[in-house]
Amino acid sequence: MTEKEDFLVQKAYEEIEKYKVQVEKDPYRLNYHLMPPVGLLNDPNGLVQYKGTYHVFYQWNPFDTAHGAKFWGHYSTRNMVHWREEPIALAPSEWYERNGCYSGSAVEWEGKLYLFYTGNVKLDDGTRETYQCVAVSRDGVHFEKKGPFLKLPEGYTAHFRDPKVWWKNGCWYMVIGAQTVDGKGAAVLFSSEDMLSWRELGRIAGEGMNGLSEFGYMWECPDLICLDGKDVLLVSPQGLDPSGHFYHNLFQSGYFVGALDYESAHFRHGPFTEIDRGFDFYAPQTFVDDKGRTILYGWMGITDENESYQPTLAHRWVHALTLPRELSLHGDKVYQRPLDELCSLRKDRVDYKNVELTGTGTQFNGVEGSSVELRLDDIKVESGGFRIRFRREAELFYDCDKREMSLIRKNFKTGEPERRTCALSSLSQLTIFMDNSSLEIFVNEGEEVFTARYFPSLRDETITFYGRAFFNLAKWDLDKLKIERNNAQRGVL
Repeated sequence: MTEKEDFLVQKAYEEIEKYKVQVEKDPYRLNYHLMPPVGLLNDPNGLVQYKGTYHVFYQWNPFDTAHGAKFWGHYSTRNMVHWREEPIALAPSEWYERNGCYSGSAVEWEGKLYLFYTGNVKLDDGTRETYQCVAVSRDGVHFEKKGPFLKLPEGYTAHFRDPKVWWKNGCWYMVIGAQTVDGKGAAVLFSSEDMLSWRELGRIAGEGMNGLSEFGYMWECPDLICLDGKDVLLVSPQGLDPSGHFYHNLFQSGYFVGALDYESAHFRHGPFTEIDRGFDFYAPQTFVDDKGRTILYGWMGITDENESYQPTLAHRWVHALTLPRELSLHGDKVYQRPLDELCSLRKDRVDYKNVELTGTGTQFNGVEGSSVELRLDDIKVESGGFRIRFRREAELFYDCDKREMSLIRKNFKTGEPERRTCALSSLSQLTIFMDNSSLEIFVNEGEEVFTARYFPSLRDETITFYGRAFFNLAKWDLDKLKIERNNAQRGVL
């Protein structure tokens, strides 16, 4: 570790200690989600299972609740329930990353763990430079930076970042999110035999390809995965205009399903599909574990005009990661379901069988709380609509006449209702995770998902049901994640 890197790391640990009590006293602090110990969290990075341990890195600004020069924070676990806060993985200490160690990925090779990331540099004249960089570890905890391995290719602006690396057919491949010199978003493919020298194979998706018309000015956080024999390109495009029920967040996240010809670098794909229909979801990344599961984390937040109005800022922290979700493909639709390991957090089950709602607001004894899981099965809605109101601050509404599902919450800035809506041919099942200040709603076993932060009254733990409907209902309280915090590793006594 260089002297400057050691200085930045120690300053970050001092910031954690300085605000530790203030952060932990926040009643909106989440129970079963990964959060920053202080400051701002955004993109999940470097998701990997290495030597049997799951590693989750994340973009992190420890010094402010706004965006700035990013570090990589680091958590690890062997079971997704008992976590360890590891030492800081990356700090922006070198010339090629002085304004931030931006997003990237991780792979294991020959017993070592490799972190690929983007070094961000902002020059005094307002221009930007970008470098794709790598750091290496023998134990998955302590990393040695090897510096840049790829400079900016011709044809792109310095908005060229977020390398995702994987092994396929005896070769390493990497996809990077990009902006072309004419201001169009794209995903660019590279290959390498030794992870040191990389060859540009070309753009695999972007405006003007596969019939795609104008589609944003920058594509972030690309991720190419294989589900059910098909190639799925996850990407987060910036600059899409709202259209019907689509693209109502400032930035979007979604996917294209198709087939990538690795020899010709041609990706034939279908239309773009949003992967989450809520308010607070961006920059998802996946990895495959030793059980063969493709697991996704997303950033449960977004950069928009409401970001600075979240009440957690008063307690010196903001944002979290989503729950881990297992992905599957049904036709050309990606389904998401909460990881099975989360069931071990359940306690104090409450059941109601063959519920018949009569239209008025109904609250069930024992079905309340701020940190709970709800499961509704065999749902049948007779007519009109079916609603669930969460702590009088947010509401899920299924309109069976229009065949639409909506999530409504109060805007952080104005306090006025705002909604996100998607088409839904029918409603048969719901799994709902409520944390102290978040909602993750899985519709029809993950056909659609709504993710949102919300900030209800701390005294209100009511859950109220409305409409004419039939269903079976189960509710569990959920325990906190167990996180081991090693102050000795921080160098703070």
